[in-house]
Amino acid sequence: MRWRIFTNGLIRENPVLILMLGLCPTLATSGTARDALGMGIAASFVLISSNIVVAMIRKVVPNEVRIPVFILVISTFVTVVDYVMHAFQPDLHRMLGVFVPLIVVNCIILCRAEAFASKNGIFNSILDALGMGIGFTGAILIMGIVRELLGNGTIFGRIILGEGFHKAPVLFMILPPGAFLLIGILKGLINYFQR
Repeated sequence: MRWRIFTNGLIRENPVLILMLGLCPTLATSGTARDALGMGIAASFVLISSNIVVAMIRKVVPNEVRIPVFILVISTFVTVVDYVMHAFQPDLHRMLGVFVPLIVVNCIILCRAEAFASKNGIFNSILDALGMGIGFTGAILIMGIVRELLGNGTIFGRIILGEGFHKAPVLFMILPPGAFLLIGILKGLINYFQR
């Protein structure tokens, strides 16, 4: 049972590739592997932390105000992430821009707080958040690696494809339409293999 809770976010209910949640930050911040990994780690920290707190307070929060309380909890952890990233990774903070504060309204995080953490204990909520966080980070990182490799010939800024590639990179892939194309290809592959 607990293993299934953890693996749901990795495979069966991957927030990006199966549920198609959180596409705005996924598409916008997956231009490079570094940006994608930074967004994945930030969102995962907020998801895990908020799931823990929501599971702890679930029995004392009245139903009428649970969503505003959950948003307040989430926004607290987003503020922590935003300040820490700004202090220790200013370049990454600048590249991710408005998408770090927008983690507050990321439907993956609010959905998991409402659908899972508010109905389950702390340990199961941690497992759910870990699975969803790793699933989100994995999906966005795959997109970041593919887009950076095809668009720049690099991964994490290191040249992977030879010098000849830099004369004619697939610039389309590091632009927004490349993100839409790649998410469509990944979703198509998943649908094909699920059959």
